[in-house]
Parts: sequence; C-alpha cells; structure tokens
Amino acid sequence: MERRKYVWLRQFIAFAIIIGLWEAAGRAKLLNPLYAPSPSRIVGALIDLFAGGTIWPHLEATFGAALGGLALGIVVGTVLGIAAALAPFLAELLEPVMIMLNAVPRVVLAPLFVIWLGIGIASKVALSFVLVAVLIFFTVFTGILQVDRRLIERITTLGGGRTALLRHVYLPSIVAWIMGNLKVAVGFAFTGAVVGEFVAASRGLGYLLSFAQSTYNSALMLALVLLIMVFVLVIFALAGRLERHLLRWR
Repeated sequence: MERRKYVWLRQFIAFAIIIGLWEAAGRAKLLNPLYAPSPSRIVGALIDLFAGGTIWPHLEATFGAALGGLALGIVVGTVLGIAAALAPFLAELLEPVMIMLNAVPRVVLAPLFVIWLGIGIASKVALSFVLVAVLIFFTVFTGILQVDRRLIERITTLGGGRTALLRHVYLPSIVAWIMGNLKVAVGFAFTGAVVGEFVAASRGLGYLLSFAQSTYNSALMLALVLLIMVFVLVIFALAGRLERHLLRWR
C-alpha cells in the first residue's frame, strides 16, 4: 500500500528528468530545433497561441465536432446494439455492416465525408460519429449476449417480460459497459475530429496541425499535440468521476 501511495511522485520525477534532459540537449545544440525543438520552445509556441487569442475558434471547432460525434455515436451505437442483441433478424443485417466498417481504417473515410458534406463541421462530426458508433455498437451488442443467463432466468421465472429484462438487467449492464469504454470513445471522437480537420477544414486544431506541417513548424505541431493531450486527459478524468458516480451501485 505504501509503495502504491507514492507512484505518482516517482512518475513525476521520471517525467521531470526526461524533460530536463531534453531541454539541456536542446540548449547544448545536440538536437536540431527544426526536428526536435526544446520544451521551452514548445511552451513558447503554446503561450503565443493563447496570448494572441487565435486558438479559441479552433478549440471551439474541434470540441464541437468531437463532442457532437461522441454524443451521437453513443446514442446510435447503444440503440443499434440493443436492437441487434434482442432481435436476431436485425443482428443478421447490422452485424455484417458493423464488421465491415470495423475492418476499414475509418480515418480513410475522412476524404469521402468531405466530398459528401463539405469542409465544415458536419464532415468532422460524421467521422467522429462513425468511429464512436461502431465501438459502442459492439460494446453493447456483445455485452448483452454475455449477460449472466441466471439473471435472465430469474426475471423470467418471476413473470418479467422483455421490458423488465431491459430495465433491471440489460440497462444497468449497458451503462457499465459503455462507461468502461468511454475513454476509448472519447479518444476516437477526437481522432475523428482532428483527422477530418487535417484533411480539409478552415479552422480547428487539425487545421492548425496541417498549417504547422506545411510551414515545418515542429514547435507549433508539438504544442498542438500537447494541447490535445491535456484536454483529452481532462475529459478522461471527468469521465472517470462520472463512471464512479453512475456505477456506485456496484
């Protein structure tokens, strides 16, 4: 117990040592700043983004697309997963489609969505939605099929029908399965939004990444990667608190 108590401290010290060595190597000109800028340059680029106020429209665009796709993906994936698990004839139709979508690297759909929906936010929401919906569909679909049969038999023996099963057995389990995969879904949602913006957009963090790449501004690129990482980690923390709240019945 005592060993686990200070894990975060050891991790922080190790991280600080790596950053310090990286900074020292940059100042000693052992690293080419064009390819590997020092941490101070990266932080400077990040400060410039916020100080100039240029980052806010891009954050709004990326977060709007990612969270919109996340919400739609969770709702649609859950509904389709429940329908397929409870209605075998729907499973025969939906499962092959989802398997094919899962087999395709879905980020390659980004150019297609741009052609269909334009370079606005709709194409980014669509890509995030597909990434999340497929994940949630299989989470719910396989989860319901793996529910303990003894629970189902008890509800049935007591005279409960499909509605009772859905309310007392499936829905509590579905919440647990979705919350268990929520962090992955958040990552997928932001992947869809950023990749869609990287392919074609007029604003967004992906658009800024594309601009930084075209100008060989590696400090800006790493600053944007760091920014995305920090925001996603904050959402992970919020998702963890929500999971503990919703699953306190366990």
